[in-house]
Amino acid sequence: MHEQISQALDKPTLSQPGLLVMDVDSTLIDEEVIDQLGKEAGVGARIADITARTMAGELDFCQALRARVALLEGMDVAVFDAVYATLHFTTGALELVETLHRHGWKVGVVSGGFHETVDRLAQEAQLDHWLANRLDVRDGRLTGEVLGDIVCRTTKEQALRSWAREDGVAAGQTVAVGDGANDIPMIRRAALGVAFCAKPAVREVADAAITTRDLRLVLDLLRG
Repeated sequence: MHEQISQALDKPTLSQPGLLVMDVDSTLIDEEVIDQLGKEAGVGARIADITARTMAGELDFCQALRARVALLEGMDVAVFDAVYATLHFTTGALELVETLHRHGWKVGVVSGGFHETVDRLAQEAQLDHWLANRLDVRDGRLTGEVLGDIVCRTTKEQALRSWAREDGVAAGQTVAVGDGANDIPMIRRAALGVAFCAKPAVREVADAAITTRDLRLVLDLLRG
């Protein structure tokens, strides 16, 4: 655990503007989008296995993502409409964002998922920042490749720092929330790192752990 969590004066507080950055899959929403896409492609079990091993820190995220996306080659991009209809915001997610906004905070998400769904989620949740991967599409079908650099663990940490500077938020007023190994660097970087229904490796480095799927519980950490 980080030392600052034991010192109340060092903890981020709702009484001052701040920045909260969270993961998307299994954090902002209940589902893993790549797994949902896999089901639609008929390779759900293969993709879900890679996802589970990646989030536990057993596989390199970038290599694992490319391997999973390759299994989606040939899918019609209309699949994203079908998948989006299956997604659910985690309990308390929208209330968390609304409450933070009322207190002058900014909220962002950085995802190893895809802009095809993250853009819509961010707009629906009225987020201030978002970043995700882009899939290559030709003639309306996925090519099985990712465009540009992959959003990875270092990207997540960099996004937290960059958005804090952009918003004029002090480092001591930053919060990161995530569940998988890919979130560890940003959880370490934030003044308050929260493991949300997370893998053991994430809980070990976080300042606080939430084991109930209700994002409103993050607010309790900012009021104490």
